[in-house]
Amino acid sequence: MSKAPPAAPGLHLDSLLAHGGGGFDAATGAVVPPIPTATTFVRDENYAPVSADHIYSRDDNALFKKTEGLIAALEGGADSRLFSSGMAAVAAVARSVPPGGTLLVQSGIYWGTTLFLRKLCARNKVALIEADACDRQAFLDEISVTRPDLVWLEVPSNPFLKVADIKSIAAQCKQAGSVLAVDATAATPLILKPLALGADLVMHSATKALNGHSDLLGGVVTTPDAASDAWRFITEERKLAGAVLGSFETWLLLRGLRTLALRVERMNANAMAVATFLATHPKVDAVLYPGLAGHPQHELAKSQMQGGFGSLLSVLVKGGKDDALKVAGALDLFQRATSLGGTESLVEHRFTIEGEGSGIPENLLRLSIGIEHGNDLLSDLDQALAGI
Repeated sequence: MSKAPPAAPGLHLDSLLAHGGGGFDAATGAVVPPIPTATTFVRDENYAPVSADHIYSRDDNALFKKTEGLIAALEGGADSRLFSSGMAAVAAVARSVPPGGTLLVQSGIYWGTTLFLRKLCARNKVALIEADACDRQAFLDEISVTRPDLVWLEVPSNPFLKVADIKSIAAQCKQAGSVLAVDATAATPLILKPLALGADLVMHSATKALNGHSDLLGGVVTTPDAASDAWRFITEERKLAGAVLGSFETWLLLRGLRTLALRVERMNANAMAVATFLATHPKVDAVLYPGLAGHPQHELAKSQMQGGFGSLLSVLVKGGKDDALKVAGALDLFQRATSLGGTESLVEHRFTIEGEGSGIPENLLRLSIGIEHGNDLLSDLDQALAGI
């Protein structure tokens, strides 16, 4: 079982991050942990493991446990598990719903998650209900009536940046006997802590801001209760299905986590500046960002999110698809690529990526804001918008 690393009384999470979870390599004194490459471990002449905690590297990896412990501490959780990608983490949680069960998922979230859940539920004869989690009372009523095995939220949602009321939904899930899982990738654990609001599971695509350097695929799930049935299933699923993160990727993730606090601080400040700038720009129809006072869930976001509102936002460019693509094509500093949470700012024409049936407006550009100087980002956006 992964344990959160010990921390001195009053030690801030920023300090814990800076030290990569605390401590040093006991064998050498190195301040950076080694990359374990062994896949299997020997036994003695009586066939007892030389190390009781090391049988096979699919689960027995000291670097996994160190990194999982750090993430559990960030989430305020009891245990974490790393996966080979964000979608592998999504899949492990979703497969906890038995055939014939019910899954209630927030509508308008990351299309990859929605598409996977639709296909999984169709194959496994799981009833899938998609509903707007921001229609609070209707969503609560849905939980009360259908009593789903699993409720899936994404806060803030991607790419519409909607913010669901996690606390109220969690309370309703408890009454209905439903497991609540929250994908908080767009916020990071430094901004949003769903477990503290009552969620049973929190998931992140570690590919994004947790790593922050656009050079690995990874996912992580964390629980507040390591003895729960849901957690027993997920840990067994990771071990037996083998969707584990590689040792080198885990080492990169732990290295990225060391600068998470600094990156999140700059990215959030930049995102707020960009959203404020674009909100009054004559070539922009709307800006979707929970940090803006005009956002429908702004007050809720303020109550749930601490120290910022995330580095992801979407912009509806005046005009149609061609205008949005022209703006994206004219950007110089923003790179045209699909992802979020990296040090570099990215622009994505989401409709091109997801296509028909996804419900994405053709004039929507999704912006992932990085750590560049804020004025450079504003200048780049301004010159690109001037061309339409």
